Amino acid sequence: MSVELKPASKYERKIFYKEEWNVKDVPDFIRNSLTSREFGFDHYGNGPNDRYKVFVDDLRLKRFIKVKQPFAAYCSVAFYDKPNQRKGWQKSELVFDVDAKDIPIRTCDCAEGEVCEKCLNQAKEIVLMIRDVLSGDFGLTNINLIYSGRGYHVRVLDEDVMDASSELRGDIIQYVTGSKLPDLSNEYGFNDLQPFIIPFGYPKNFTRWSKYTILHLRRSSKLDDVNNQLLRDVLKHRNLLQEDLWGMFRSNIGPIRYKKVMNAISRINMQITDTKVSIDLKRILRLPSTLHSKVSMKSTLIKNIETFDPFDDAVPKFVYERND
Repeated sequence: MSVELKPASKYERKIFYKEEWNVKDVPDFIRNSLTSREFGFDHYGNGPNDRYKVFVDDLRLKRFIKVKQPFAAYCSVAFYDKPNQRKGWQKSELVFDVDAKDIPIRTCDCAEGEVCEKCLNQAKEIVLMIRDVLSGDFGLTNINLIYSGRGYHVRVLDEDVMDASSELRGDIIQYVTGSKLPDLSNEYGFNDLQPFIIPFGYPKNFTRWSKYTILHLRRSSKLDDVNNQLLRDVLKHRNLLQEDLWGMFRSNIGPIRYKKVMNAISRINMQITDTKVSIDLKRILRLPSTLHSKVSMKSTLIKNIETFDPFDDAVPKFVYERND
């Protein structure tokens, strides 16, 4: 059965929160810190204007959501001394927001603002790459992956990064998503070193993301300072990157034109995640377990990202009971 990503009605929200939602589906990393987090709610689809809520235990959170049946529910990534006033900031999760509708180079034919199975799968690929960099390059272990309803949230709770400033988080984003052209100039005068010949650290990560982006380009893609002829040449020769033949790819494109391409690719990579979300220490994110009413999908903590399929694992029961 195909799933239509259309808004949930007020009645469907009522059915979901009455019959399907369970407070125990809220992840432990949130339930174990309820009294330090701010909660926010959108009751009418106009944005989360019911803010500064605090719940002292699961029972009170359960009662509130069961009664209110909100259009959307959120909780802060920040921990506070006084969350009902957003004062006394202690620390914040490091988060990455990958929304399928905002992927800069989408391979599907969705209209702007819409999502489909193809771009949701692409968002999943991106999240897997982010997770691998966080664990492999940074050694982080407390990495939680959430399906948000039309994309994914990566929420990191390692103490080593939770006290990071907004500026440092911005630097981490650049590294993780390969969104800054590596500076490989050095004191020995080797000024033409290329990232693709360095098999470790940031150059390796930049090359990995650049390969991903180039292989997903389409004829309709728009790149800064890259004209149509150069884009056609990139598409013509990009199969070389399947075998990691970067030197041949660069030679076929031409060194000067290649540099233009890589500058443009780095700027595209910066758009892979929503940087504003990542650097905002007081951001609220959709509460896992609750309903994304705009698309009738559940926000869900993912136990196994490799096997996770939102169209199997995040569809509320009421969707299958629709008659239209």
